[in-house]
Amino acid sequence: MIFIVVRFKVRPEYQDRWLETTAEFTEATRSESGNLWFDWSRSVDDPSEFVLVEAFRDGDAGAEHVKSDHFRKGLEAMRPALAETPRILNTEIPGTDWARMGELEIG
Repeated sequence: MIFIVVRFKVRPEYQDRWLETTAEFTEATRSESGNLWFDWSRSVDDPSEFVLVEAFRDGDAGAEHVKSDHFRKGLEAMRPALAETPRILNTEIPGTDWARMGELEIG
């Protein structure tokens, strides 16, 4: 799978409506056949930072995502709200789901 984490720094006037700003993009991406997950979180230490954790079945699914109309529209919707260029980690790893954390295995 293609595993991606993106950190977004959002301008103060957009922070409270970031999830609304990205809602259409989020919904469209989650409905892609090759999308495994697409989850937003907000930093507990920095209210301007939102983190996106997403995964796609394979490189082809990731490429289709980037070529989609909703991807382009999503970037356009996000751009005015951003305080800086987002930071991204993008890697290919085996599997199609989260593994269990052995150190905290629950009976």
